Amino acid sequence: MAAAYPLVGGAADGAHVEEDSMIKVYGVPMSRAMRALWMLEEVGEPYELVTVNFADGGTRKPDFLKINPNGHIPALQDGDVTLFESMAINLYLARKYDKGLWPKSTADEGRAFQWSLWAMTELEEPVITALLHRMFLPAAQRDAQKADDAAVRFQTPLAVLNGALAGRDWLAGKTFTVADLNVASVLGIAPMCGLDLTTAPNAQRWLQACNARPALARAQART
Repeated sequence: MAAAYPLVGGAADGAHVEEDSMIKVYGVPMSRAMRALWMLEEVGEPYELVTVNFADGGTRKPDFLKINPNGHIPALQDGDVTLFESMAINLYLARKYDKGLWPKSTADEGRAFQWSLWAMTELEEPVITALLHRMFLPAAQRDAQKADDAAVRFQTPLAVLNGALAGRDWLAGKTFTVADLNVASVLGIAPMCGLDLTTAPNAQRWLQACNARPALARAQART
């Protein structure tokens, strides 16, 4: 199943975007695919959400494995470009469809790469572990100790982020960029599974600003 989403406000008179030429995002909204949907809403490009759900084995089907042989979502097709890995997808979209989300200096580009990689290597593991064992796994498979241990581990990357945001509003430059979106897309899950952000007032303030983006609200409304 696919759902096509036009530019906010609709196309110009007489304009028509052929579905075959649209960007395609493969996945489901309640997954890492939400990061790509948020980015696409930020840059204002029409896109088609092609439903591929890991829960029903969709990610292991041959047609999808041709797109992402790893068997994970999201994946993206943009013309003749096919990408997997959510952070790489967003870096690509921010760079190609630059609507102010791509950093303006080489140094800040480096910071965008840094924080995007950091979100996956340092921040995501404790967040996802807590989410699984407090919310997503069937009750019989949940391990409260694993969730509690993850909550403790979570405080270490949270403190790093909090320190980086001391005296500044954004992670890479003076405006909201792909660096902020990518990290916020991970940290934003933390309150859902009871992880404590009160120890990090700078990160809390920053996350509230990221979560207030109209593009995020549009992406979430299309779930």
